[in-house]
Amino acid sequence: EVQLVESGGGLVQAGGSLRLSCATSGFTFKDYAIGWFRQAPGKAREGVASISNGDDYTMYRDSVKGRFTISSDNAKSTVYLQMNSLKPEDTGVYFCAADSGDVGTLRSVTYDYWGQGTQVTVSS
Repeated sequence: EVQLVESGGGLVQAGGSLRLSCATSGFTFKDYAIGWFRQAPGKAREGVASISNGDDYTMYRDSVKGRFTISSDNAKSTVYLQMNSLKPEDTGVYFCAADSGDVGTLRSVTYDYWGQGTQVTVSS
């Protein structure tokens, strides 16, 4: 059974940091790309960052470049999202997802499996 479990969310003040984790199981980790998405209340889900585990290619949405870093630990089948200099507009539920094509995009339709999400709230 494929599972993706997010953790590390919470409440933080603007300018603070959080590290999200996405622990995966049930598939060959190195053959998949993992993406992070977020959804704010009343807004569409948007891609934040992705990593292709085959070649470590990474992609970020423009608004998080220079602040967020995605990384992968193949030994633990876990992907991390380090979020620094957080802003109130980063608030939302953060989801990780797995792409069996190992393409690594910011488009949700690319992804086959999804986690349940973890809440991130940034106060001003």
